[in-house]
Amino acid sequence: MKKAIITGGGSGLGRELGKLLSKEFHIILLGRTKEKLESASSDIIKEGGQASYAIVDVRSPLEIEQVCSTELLQDEIGLLIHNAGIGFFGPFQESKDVELQTMFETNVLGPIRLTKALLPQLEQSDSTILNIISTAGLRGKKNESLYVASKFALRGFGESLQKEYEASGIRVVNAYMGGMDTPFWDESDHISDPSRLRSPLEVAEIIVNQYKSKQEIIVESKK
Repeated sequence: MKKAIITGGGSGLGRELGKLLSKEFHIILLGRTKEKLESASSDIIKEGGQASYAIVDVRSPLEIEQVCSTELLQDEIGLLIHNAGIGFFGPFQESKDVELQTMFETNVLGPIRLTKALLPQLEQSDSTILNIISTAGLRGKKNESLYVASKFALRGFGESLQKEYEASGIRVVNAYMGGMDTPFWDESDHISDPSRLRSPLEVAEIIVNQYKSKQEIIVESKK
């Protein structure tokens, strides 16, 4: 059974993708919080799937290098999902440099570094790289300038890999989904009523149903 690696796999969309994909893959969940990863892995195993996890902060080049050298991330990687993401919102004038740095390290540099570190395994296994980008990678949005910039960067990375590897066994899929009803908004007042948004399960089902046949998936936020 091939492996599916999912960053940000302990909660939200990553957790739901893991459960749905466990029918086909051994799920490897990556994230920063042990308790969330343990819980998500346990759910998959209870439903008859195979799951493992590793604690890693995708902002850290050293942690990426270390986890990629473990046996857990070797051999037969069928799917690599860049799902970990973070956002800070508000007027550009009020934005902080630490927010800019954190978003680009998480949303852009993490996926780029992890992809490069796993490239030998990906090339051997005819793998798919799935970038979870957000509709912020499609159009500018008020009070989201730095977040949008990070998502446009990830979009550009994915589209460029599509062209660079189009003659190889590697497929690259960019998924653009709107806001979801997740804890992502717990520390923000940017979305006044997250309950009007799609659930992570709804979005995960759409992505799982389409990623094998499409290079671009768009899921708007409204139910």
